[in-house]
Amino acid sequence: MNLSSTQRKYLRALAHPLKPVVAIGHDGVTEAVLAELERALEDHELIKIRFNDFKEEKTSLTEKIAQHTDARQAGMIGHIAILYRPRRDVSKRRILLPQSKEEPPSDLPGRHGTACRAETNKKMHRTLKS
Repeated sequence: MNLSSTQRKYLRALAHPLKPVVAIGHDGVTEAVLAELERALEDHELIKIRFNDFKEEKTSLTEKIAQHTDARQAGMIGHIAILYRPRRDVSKRRILLPQSKEEPPSDLPGRHGTACRAETNKKMHRTLKS
């Protein structure tokens, strides 16, 4: 499953308020780190990983982590990587990705959908008119 640019943008917006659940330190990517990543992806679907060390290798390490955990990279912001993997049980999935070429759903945190924007524009117009 490859993510479209619309889907990556949507996931980055969802990940904005999240805190990193795993930190890659001086030991690097160990079996314990990979086990924790597996558990976190199964629990949350969307996670952040902080690179405290290995900052120069963060891109290649993120690719290896994504490949090992069968996750997709939604983005990299500074030294923090965002990974997404839908739950294996379809009935328990929390994140529904927008279709490509479509605007993200209006339930995006901190953002307004087109219907909400239209209503806001009407209220502003009425205020300015009076």
